[in-house]
Amino acid sequence: MRTGIAQMPLHTGRAPAWLFSRMTLLAREIVRFIVEEQGPEDLLRRLSDPFWFQAFGCVLGFDWHSSGLTTTTCGALKEALRPIGREIGVYVCGGKGAASRKTPVEIAAACESCGQDAASLAHASRMAAKVDSAAVQDGYEIYHHSFVFTTSGRWCVVQQGMNETSRMARRYHWLSEKMDDFVCEPHAAVCCDVRGPTLNLVARESADSRAAIARLASEPPDKVIREASRVANLDLPARHAIIGACDIDPHRLRTALLATYEAHATQFSEILAVRGVGARTLRALSLIGEVIYGATPSFRDPARFSYAHGGKDGVPYPLDRETYDRSIEILRRAVNSARAGAYEKERAIRRLASIARCPQ
Repeated sequence: MRTGIAQMPLHTGRAPAWLFSRMTLLAREIVRFIVEEQGPEDLLRRLSDPFWFQAFGCVLGFDWHSSGLTTTTCGALKEALRPIGREIGVYVCGGKGAASRKTPVEIAAACESCGQDAASLAHASRMAAKVDSAAVQDGYEIYHHSFVFTTSGRWCVVQQGMNETSRMARRYHWLSEKMDDFVCEPHAAVCCDVRGPTLNLVARESADSRAAIARLASEPPDKVIREASRVANLDLPARHAIIGACDIDPHRLRTALLATYEAHATQFSEILAVRGVGARTLRALSLIGEVIYGATPSFRDPARFSYAHGGKDGVPYPLDRETYDRSIEILRRAVNSARAGAYEKERAIRRLASIARCPQ
């Protein structure tokens, strides 16, 4: 591994069983050590840190340059904690593809043994997924969602989307203790090596747009549809290429608005939580809200991190030496304390040594 920009190509296939079983074993002992030394909440903080998460995946042995590091590391973590989750107070739910849709059921099952409020945790899981699939429209389709929580009710999310055109991945990190609002700058980190035009309705500067959307969604549907028809005939500015009038389907929009109107949703977060309100509905409402109320949404791409640890020349961002060194040290200590086999420990320590020798 080298510092700098790390392209994350989408790879097909699965991790071989011999590797995955070893990843699971080593992950279990590393996690056990961290929880015993620092507590379960510290594990959440580390998983939500893109620097540490990447180092964790590397030391487990997966390809550092592959988007599969995210899904395979989370999968190994889930298997690692399955037999010890109740013991250490940490649970992992969800996963890739169909497994992600089982997250609410898995949360409920885990909460039966730990006594936490399953409804609030399931809501957090769903809102994180909804934000990154509908409120942040960056061209990446979410296909992986891992929800990790502790018996204290704290949680983190690691989810990933892919862009089928560019064949690149984008990873989203969430951490409950650092999040004040689901719909205003909620991410702990968003990682991608490619940035582009993005409708970002959870940006701080989109506050007026969120208010306009909420106002429109609480109006009688037919009133909004009349306004939508007017907007569809306007000559729109070039920046609306990603939310053009062609996106306004009156029938689809009316169905979504009827759902928000009947739910008495008056806040943007409530509207986002309504089933049936997706990316196209929010695009249409943001466009109508700008035309009627002058509330311009943000087009700032929320990605702030590369998948690597940064570069010595400040590209794509300055190397965070303190976090980088802390990641290496905690992993080195964890590996040395792990009860994994000698072969796995030796390989992990060699990987850590190579990371530590990277050009600074």
